[in-house]
Amino acid sequence: MTPARRRDSARSRELLLQAAVELFTERGFDRTTTREIGERAGVDPTLIARYYGGKTQLYVAAMEAEFGSAPPADLLDEDRLRMLLDGVLRRGPGPAYRVAVQPYDDPVVQDTARTQLHDRLVAPLTDHFTRSGLDRPRLRAELAVAAFVGVMLGRGSGAFDQLAEAGPDELLLLVRDLLGGVLPRS
Repeated sequence: MTPARRRDSARSRELLLQAAVELFTERGFDRTTTREIGERAGVDPTLIARYYGGKTQLYVAAMEAEFGSAPPADLLDEDRLRMLLDGVLRRGPGPAYRVAVQPYDDPVVQDTARTQLHDRLVAPLTDHFTRSGLDRPRLRAELAVAAFVGVMLGRGSGAFDQLAEAGPDELLLLVRDLLGGVLPRS
């Protein structure tokens, strides 16, 4: 009789997170399956639900592991904007972008993606506008984030030829100009 294999939940959780970071970085959210994450981790993929709640929550954990949990710079910061653009161009839009235009059926997934959208994009911009003394800073931040997300989703939709053909540097300049539109005119 062989002894039962001892489960190491902390190690399994760590392996799943590491595999998720790698696969989401390589393929993006939509093109990565929980089965592939489990296979790469060498762990039963059903443990994703146990340890993280589901694929979307694992995606959020993977992004926090990759980028840290410290509040990020806002969208008006050129380095931050470039990082976000590069990420979407490389991996496609993740759940936090999609929740801005289409609610998820699962309320837990909806709440997780919405929280990520607000914590990583809306809140830093709201803080920036508040420090700048602008009126209605939250509304301005939401408008800017909605515009940014719309551009990112529209780029990959097939509906906008010129937008899809724009290179990263050109897109960065145009998006930066677009986001600057939420600032008051001098």
